[in-house]
Amino acid sequence: INTRFLISGKMEGFGWYTYEVTKRLVENNPEHEFILFFDRPFDQRFVFGKNVTPIVLSPQARHPILFKIWFNYSVTKALKKYNVDLFFSPDGYLSLKTNVPQVGVIHDINFEHFPEDLPKGARNYLRKYFPQFAKKATKIITVSEYSKNDLVNTYGLSPEKITASWNGASDVFKPISEQEKSIVRATISNGAPYFLFVGALHPRKNLKRLLGAYESFIQQRPGSPYRLVIVGEEMWKGNSSTYFSDETIKERISFTGHVKLEELANIMAAASIFTFVPYFEGFGIPLVEAMKSGTPVLSGDKTSLPEVGGDAVLYCDPFDEKDILNKLIQLVDDPNLQEELSRKGIERGKLFSWDNTAKDVWSVLKSLEKKDA
Repeated sequence: INTRFLISGKMEGFGWYTYEVTKRLVENNPEHEFILFFDRPFDQRFVFGKNVTPIVLSPQARHPILFKIWFNYSVTKALKKYNVDLFFSPDGYLSLKTNVPQVGVIHDINFEHFPEDLPKGARNYLRKYFPQFAKKATKIITVSEYSKNDLVNTYGLSPEKITASWNGASDVFKPISEQEKSIVRATISNGAPYFLFVGALHPRKNLKRLLGAYESFIQQRPGSPYRLVIVGEEMWKGNSSTYFSDETIKERISFTGHVKLEELANIMAAASIFTFVPYFEGFGIPLVEAMKSGTPVLSGDKTSLPEVGGDAVLYCDPFDEKDILNKLIQLVDDPNLQEELSRKGIERGKLFSWDNTAKDVWSVLKSLEKKDA
């Protein structure tokens, strides 16, 4: 298993997917041997059982040139050395130089639709190699029916090759008491109610329009107590910068950077409204985290998000700043709607479980088991 995104204290989307699924695969299947490929020294907590052999392969794969070396040479060599039956890659990157069966998780192919959102080097690598990974893979797993259809239509793949299996979300996300909310707000927003965004600060997360809608909201309602809290790290430098016509707006916005999971769960549950308006998502785990927390959600209505949110979310057009503003006002002004979305969100959140995801992944992996084994 490619576990290069298991990095202590720095886990983002790929890392959490790798962690939640790999942990369950190892623990639920003690009769199988799992070899985990890291690209740097690893935390022992990622060695999930006695049936795990952790291996560090050089170089650290964090650049397109190093990706090629790591997957095509280091991984290929290790697959042969350890007589591996099957290679599973939770981030979708595969070796193009091995005949060992491979299963890749391709979460989405946003770079095919919005290439301008990525730096040139990353964009060129992804657009050149992901079609090759998709064809090389024996089987592909993806995280939504939307992404499955996108892979079929964009890369001309057979639907039978692809299994769609929803992501889960951690059980630490749950509703908290009003007293607990007050404690969180005292720390995160000077005691004020707040709108929340969570995610990597990548252009497709549409932060610029969200910030513009928030500025308009405050200009229309200068006495409103609502602040805006943004949790996440920049993926590429310079993407979260924006210009406000009223510089005092900046004082009402908090960028926290990366926070630990337990702290994030409290911040999510104490938010008044979760504002999540990306224009492209393969799934959108923070949407599920908000629903599990009982926090009302304003979501973009594009790509996979309506599939995930169902009728438990209020939707807006992420390309229309005015619509984001109008739906935000609608939600703020309607406590009954907030209550309804909170209740529906908690119920819908039960559909998403890492246990289910891991079972689906294992089913795909088992389908490739050697019949004579």
